[in-house]
Amino acid sequence: MQVSLTATGGLERRLEVAVPAERIASEVEQRLKHISRTARLKGFRPGKAPFTVIRRQFGEQVHAEVVNDLMRSSYADALSQEKLTPAAGPRIEPIAMGPGSDLKYAAVFEVLPEVRVKSAGEIHIERPVAAVTDADITAMIESMRRQRPVYTVVEREARDGDRVTVDYAGRIDGELMKGAQGEDVAFIVGARRVMAELEDGVKGAATGESRSVTVRFPKEHADPQVAGKAVEMLLTVKKIEEPSLPIVDEEFMNAFGVTEGGVDALRAEVRASMEREMAQSIRQRVRSAVIEALLKDNVMEVPRALIDEQVRELQIEAARRMGAKDASQVPPRQPFEEPARRRVVLGLIMGEIIRSAGLKVDRQRVQARLEEISSSYPNSDEVRRTYLQSADAMRQIEAAVLEDQVVDWVVERATVAERASSFSELTGFAQTSEATE
Repeated sequence: MQVSLTATGGLERRLEVAVPAERIASEVEQRLKHISRTARLKGFRPGKAPFTVIRRQFGEQVHAEVVNDLMRSSYADALSQEKLTPAAGPRIEPIAMGPGSDLKYAAVFEVLPEVRVKSAGEIHIERPVAAVTDADITAMIESMRRQRPVYTVVEREARDGDRVTVDYAGRIDGELMKGAQGEDVAFIVGARRVMAELEDGVKGAATGESRSVTVRFPKEHADPQVAGKAVEMLLTVKKIEEPSLPIVDEEFMNAFGVTEGGVDALRAEVRASMEREMAQSIRQRVRSAVIEALLKDNVMEVPRALIDEQVRELQIEAARRMGAKDASQVPPRQPFEEPARRRVVLGLIMGEIIRSAGLKVDRQRVQARLEEISSSYPNSDEVRRTYLQSADAMRQIEAAVLEDQVVDWVVERATVAERASSFSELTGFAQTSEATE
């Protein structure tokens, strides 16, 4: 077997392979002889057909099979001989494959880059440091109160924040619409959970008052009955309720799982929950800092084939989130190019750290991650069994754990500067609570 290797630019390689005609002919001959022992041909007893007949009947098919098999095996042998690691399958370019001639072909492919990760000791990252204060806990309990408002019936006009109960009926050109009637439908004015025209229509209305509002539906609306049309909605206000914050009493605490210990127990439970959330946020920020540092310090060329593979995965993930029904709805690839490239580079860097540092998956951390995932579901035992019975699901957990171990390995060797922070800054809680008010 003759092998010729050419670097055609970047990571692409062209491997030309030639297999002698004698080797092909010998393999074809052996296979035809094997066939002749059992072949059933019309006019001959099993295994008694002349070899010339066997060759005429099966020669072309067997030659094609031998060529395909020798291409696979010679390609693997050539890679081993040249010490090459392809990033993906090759593009085969036939040169000569006819009977009686040497088998010649070219395999064009990209190789994985040589990955040399800079010392983790050269990395500088920041780690936020914060504590949950009593003021943070008080603010969180106030937010919890806002999540469970108490509504009281009032005799005044409706305004933003009120819960309004209405009866409604829709008409098009004066005709009552089929299925467009409802009774005792409640919504919060200003919450934008129903059409803005309906919310605006009840503002300033009193209990018992009826109002007519016009809603124009877009042409692309899913219901052809209303698509592109103006619908007259007759609203009759039946009840107006004003929100107020609940008292932090036994009923309120029970709703959040605190059944004994009073307010002190509630505050302790809230503190523990906030500290878990804050620790997770700190962990994520440190992880992001490590990833950005690794990407910045280890710039490399990566195979186009691996980027294309990641782009396809990201497109499929996005299409699934969008509820796409077929391939025509898959989003364009351009926005996914850079995220895909980062994924590939990071995967190569982490793979090299895992190899050079001899990191192995920590089974205890895998079990802890599995417990964390399953405990977030009401049927935790069933979810745990489902994961344990799925090799793919467990591999995903193991990969995530191994990534965490790489981050820990880097942090242990990097220069880490602590930066004072707060619960609000780390979790965005302050912005969320202000928006709720």
